[in-house]
Amino acid sequence: MTNLLTEAPAEKGAPSRRTNMLVRKDGLELPRGRRWWREVGWRHMVGLAGVAFAGFPVLYIISAAFNPLGSVATTELIPTTFSLVNFETLLGGSKGPYGTWYLNTLVLCTVVSVAQVLLSTLAAYAFSRFRFYGRRGGLLALLLVQMFPQFLAIVALFLMIAKFGEVVPAIGLNTLAGYALVLMGGALGQVWLIKGFFDSIPHELDEAARIDGAGHFRTFTSVILPLITPVLAVTGLLAFVAVIGEYILASIFLTDNGVKTLAVGMFGIIAGDRSNNLGVFAAGSVMIALPVLILFLYLQKFIVGGLTAGSVK
Repeated sequence: MTNLLTEAPAEKGAPSRRTNMLVRKDGLELPRGRRWWREVGWRHMVGLAGVAFAGFPVLYIISAAFNPLGSVATTELIPTTFSLVNFETLLGGSKGPYGTWYLNTLVLCTVVSVAQVLLSTLAAYAFSRFRFYGRRGGLLALLLVQMFPQFLAIVALFLMIAKFGEVVPAIGLNTLAGYALVLMGGALGQVWLIKGFFDSIPHELDEAARIDGAGHFRTFTSVILPLITPVLAVTGLLAFVAVIGEYILASIFLTDNGVKTLAVGMFGIIAGDRSNNLGVFAAGSVMIALPVLILFLYLQKFIVGGLTAGSVK
């Protein structure tokens, strides 16, 4: 019979009898010395390198935005002087109607992101919960369409919107409604992501709702929809950011100053003089980031709250 020898626990806060291990006050042993660098330390270094790589352009843009000279040669990573002259120039309208571009972008982002999330959610619910002829083919068709970027159909889209404008001028070229319709072509782009979330919800919830007399719409809105809040928040944020950064299609369909988006208008500012307009461009970029930051902070509680509620259930 093997004798089982028990070792007395190490004193709290003192080095463990095991080599290169330190015992915390709660009794947990942690590596130290070379073993710490080999097991944990290099991960910290990689994380710090990633933070520095991601933070460098952000700090540079912020520094350029508050630099009164506003040129490439005089901009430093750590700003030494602070001034709001670039923001005053931008909002003053001397470089273009920035306020109009800002409002156009917010309206487009809100309308398109809400429509995309709504239509993708309805389609994902149908593909996940219903069984019908062509279901598998429809899912594969959606996946196949997403493999090709939208700008490959620029010529066809341009001709289509131009023809629409001859019949209904409100949805033709140089109109926000026409450009929004073009962006709606990707309204079902989030179906696969949302469908995967739907598939993780037990079907017993649907059956229980039907036993209580709820139809498909009531089951969707009252039972299923509250459980998929995290994925709705993520898809809405992704759609919002995608519309803000979209430039190729916007530069083709929106050419008048009164209907331009921020991406097109800001590119026109920097294209005129890339060196001396850097400060104004950076100030506009900082202001563009504010809606995204606010939206992320607002949606973060829904994402974390939904995940926490799911784990408790």
